[in-house]
Amino acid sequence: MPRLLLTGANGFVGKILTVRLQQAGFHVTALSGNSTPVDSLADEHLIGDIRDANAMAHAVAQAKPDYVVHLAAISHVPTSFKDPLLTWQTNVMGSMNLLEAIKLHAPQAFVLFPSSSEVYGAAFKSANSVDENTTPQPLNPYAASKVAAESAFREYFRQGVKGVIARPFNHIGAQQSADFVTASFARQIALIEAGKQAPILKVGNLDAVRDFLDVQDVCSAYIELLKLADKPGHPSCLNIASGHSRKIREVLDLLLSLSSTKIEVELDPERLRPSDIPVAVGNATLLRETTGWQPQIPLQDTLRELLDYWREQARHAS
Repeated sequence: MPRLLLTGANGFVGKILTVRLQQAGFHVTALSGNSTPVDSLADEHLIGDIRDANAMAHAVAQAKPDYVVHLAAISHVPTSFKDPLLTWQTNVMGSMNLLEAIKLHAPQAFVLFPSSSEVYGAAFKSANSVDENTTPQPLNPYAASKVAAESAFREYFRQGVKGVIARPFNHIGAQQSADFVTASFARQIALIEAGKQAPILKVGNLDAVRDFLDVQDVCSAYIELLKLADKPGHPSCLNIASGHSRKIREVLDLLLSLSSTKIEVELDPERLRPSDIPVAVGNATLLRETTGWQPQIPLQDTLRELLDYWREQARHAS
């Protein structure tokens, strides 16, 4: 059974990916950055801060991975504006620490680095959909740190580390933090239905257009990308995208249609991001041609599951 080290295993995607990896036949060692009990079903658990080079060396030596998936990151854009130093230390130096540990202690391991569609930034303004040849033009500290981390991975690939970079577009689903737009909508609707919030749903920019994916579809793409370990000459970077554009207003309307409660929508200026771009849609032709992957889960199904999740949370909210 191939051994896989998963960083960021205690996060939104990490918890879901752990189960999917096990179903795909991997022995999963979960690495998380805090000392609290790890909420993960992984086969093994390790604690280590990716900003600590010695901790990463120890973790990789102990895990003895054949594969590594590096999810650990500061991924919330507003947080990256508030604390850019932490963002860069985590996303860039953390990646460097992990890469150096892999080079020294698991040189045969295949590494998957999920970057982000945020790296394209201002490039979205000049294209209907971006592909991997589009030059990144990051517009926030999170995106800039991901571009820098990609550069680190490419350098280690040049030195002989095997791996691939993914650029996933907006992926959503149950368990995602309410810091993110669709989960925020679903949480507010659930609280309003439960009588725990006034019937006013606060929103940011509803005219922005985004490319939404179910987190399960993204996890499926990650598993397909791991199979490239046995296929020399594969692309070094691939988008994960639906290729379909949806206004955030449309997503909100779909969520509201799943509720029978009368809800008023109100703009909250604090939810407006300083670098919001009007349209962000991805071209995943390369991924489809390389692996055969295509998204399978309709957005309506994703939103229904998301809302049901927050309804359950609202029942237990004080």
